[in-house]
Amino acid sequence: MSRTTGRRTILRAAVATGLAGLGIGHAWGQAKGGTRKIVLGQSVPLTGAASEIGLAFAAGAKLYVDAFNARKNNPGYHFELRQLDDGYDPAKAGANAKKMLADGADLLFGFVGTASSDAGADVATKEGAIFFAPFAASDTLRDARHANVFHVRPSMADEAFKMVRHCATLGQTRIAVLAEDDAMGRAGLAAVNQALTEQKLPPLVGSAFVPVNSDKVDAAVATLAKGNPQAIIQVSLFNSTAAFIRKMRKTGYAGAFLNFSVVGIDPLFTALGKEIGGVVVSQVVPSPRSSATPIVKEYLAAIENSDQSPSYESLEGFIAAKTLAEAVRRAGKGTDRAGLQRAMGTMTDYDVGGFRINLRAGIRDSVRAIDLVTITPDGKIVR
Repeated sequence: MSRTTGRRTILRAAVATGLAGLGIGHAWGQAKGGTRKIVLGQSVPLTGAASEIGLAFAAGAKLYVDAFNARKNNPGYHFELRQLDDGYDPAKAGANAKKMLADGADLLFGFVGTASSDAGADVATKEGAIFFAPFAASDTLRDARHANVFHVRPSMADEAFKMVRHCATLGQTRIAVLAEDDAMGRAGLAAVNQALTEQKLPPLVGSAFVPVNSDKVDAAVATLAKGNPQAIIQVSLFNSTAAFIRKMRKTGYAGAFLNFSVVGIDPLFTALGKEIGGVVVSQVVPSPRSSATPIVKEYLAAIENSDQSPSYESLEGFIAAKTLAEAVRRAGKGTDRAGLQRAMGTMTDYDVGGFRINLRAGIRDSVRAIDLVTITPDGKIVR
């Protein structure tokens, strides 16, 4: 069994354990002993194209929720995290959102995928609910029309800006984009084009779409090779990314490959092995092994009591859940959805533990740093 397959099996079992007690609840209900129960509804790909990412993100969120609920000094409320599988299907994510709100979820949390996040946010808006911490949501969910949507991670525009600026610093101005043919790919392509315009750089020398998480990349390779790019920015999951890198290198291409954080750095390493050397990945949270950072130290301590292994996606889920807990604390006892939303709106510079969160950020978020990391052939991550 591979490292990723083993970790996926463990994570799926952990999440399934959390689902076993799922039932119909009441918003802002009371639990045993008089403590208030706050129900979080999360639709996430536990199976399908993005399951490696979804499982890790969901497990990291559950890790924090379990640790919070186990505290001896309970603040008078606890969280119930209800997680449903959507298989990376936006229609299923939307249906899950409706079901969870109808079954008593107080807010929607941690949806994974651009189209799935769009679907979940649409349901939340119609139902007057909060939509919190989507993973890889499109930047359109960050404008003023979506006052009920709160983001823990930076925007795709922020990631694109960082990657494009990195290329320009190295003199790589002939840039191309490889994107999956879905909402995420189109959003990423738009973000890169925006970054080029903002930095007054030449337009893309080429762009191509490939099927979602597929190895059918030959046409894209032929298209982008004609443009003779110096750097290729990829907006794709790990299977498409790995297949494209391999076949593009066979053409003689010796330029750079840069990836949005949604690629999933662990599954990409499993897919590419030693061929991953030199590939750059954008990261929106600290290294999950950087124990000098307080939030990572807290995360690693929680992991010691679990079957999980550290990952960027799991850490992001942990951070998202902790940020939500802080919003609930700030909202105060006896709050409702409106009160919680007001509290979230004030969290523009929250230090979650050596890492700052701006929940009310617009398209650009200058508060937090985005890391660009490379991976050595033996799997070591280097900033």
